[in-house]
Amino acid sequence: QVQLVESGGGLVQPGGSLRLSCAASGNIFRIGTMEWYRQAPGKQRGLVASIGSGGATNYADSVKGRFTISRDNAKNTVYLRMNSLKPEDTAVYYCHATYYAASSYTREDSWGQGTQVTVSS
Repeated sequence: QVQLVESGGGLVQPGGSLRLSCAASGNIFRIGTMEWYRQAPGKQRGLVASIGSGGATNYADSVKGRFTISRDNAKNTVYLRMNSLKPEDTAVYYCHATYYAASSYTREDSWGQGTQVTVSS
């Protein structure tokens, strides 16, 4: 089993910045794609950004130019730098990763517990 632990959420004023982190630990042979999702009250969970093992990135249109996803493969950690935050960015942000388990070499996936981001004056 692989655990994903997120940190870095909080309350920020519109126009402010936050950086989220998500560290993976446990039964890991190799981590593949790492992603950030978010879910606002009353809405479905949606993809915010993804980064492949080689560094290729993809963003939702709503965050392009404001958010940057990056990863540190040595630390099994993914980051989400969020700039120019807007009230509509308010949501619980979840980390998701696909990986190959060290014990079985099977492809599996795991979710973090979520971290709240609130953008409000």
